[in-house]
Amino acid sequence: MTTQTSTIHTYEEAVAVIKEVGLLPLAPLFEDYPSLGGMTPKEAWHSDTEKDPWIWRTLFAADGVAVYGKFIKKKAMFISKDLLPLMLVALASTETVEKRYEKGEVSREALSLFSLISENQGIDTRVLRAKAGMKEKEKKKAFDQALLELQGSLDIVVSGTKEKQDENGEKNGWSSTSYETMKHWCDRNYIEVPELKKEEATEKLMNHFESFTSEATMKKLKRVF
Repeated sequence: MTTQTSTIHTYEEAVAVIKEVGLLPLAPLFEDYPSLGGMTPKEAWHSDTEKDPWIWRTLFAADGVAVYGKFIKKKAMFISKDLLPLMLVALASTETVEKRYEKGEVSREALSLFSLISENQGIDTRVLRAKAGMKEKEKKKAFDQALLELQGSLDIVVSGTKEKQDENGEKNGWSSTSYETMKHWCDRNYIEVPELKKEEATEKLMNHFESFTSEATMKKLKRVF
């Protein structure tokens, strides 16, 4: 498996891998399956250079290469622009978040955050917490859980990071994540969801993944889909 064992050093090489693999976890997730963390030198991470995969992760989303979020098993990963339509058919609901909330399938916090993100595409996490009335320390867990819920259902994606700045415009503290809806990302990257049955999409995905991993890992992937 050349993709699994190769080492990548540049953003362009990482883009090529994402386009080839289609679904690429940020850190190792499945045995015998590629990940960005497993294919890049450890010393490059958080080096704050152009070879830093931590910086690349939001560039993929901004450049329209792949969506980024905690989509499977609450773990961060990338789904390439080309593979995304099949993933949406296989994993995403055809019903709106509001409809699913009425059926008891979506939490009240997730519905609230989704509405705010829909109205403020690319909203910064700090601003989102404030607008949602969840700035209090005791509400952080519910806030984080709602974000995980919406990513796991492929309703929202990470759109980038925003630096925290002081009144002089200087970087001050950690950067924070920003979010947009999956539909918004798809619309601005001209992605259309095909009219396929879920079973057809899943079969196409399994055929694709077979060339990158072992039979044991394929069994794990099939449980996801």
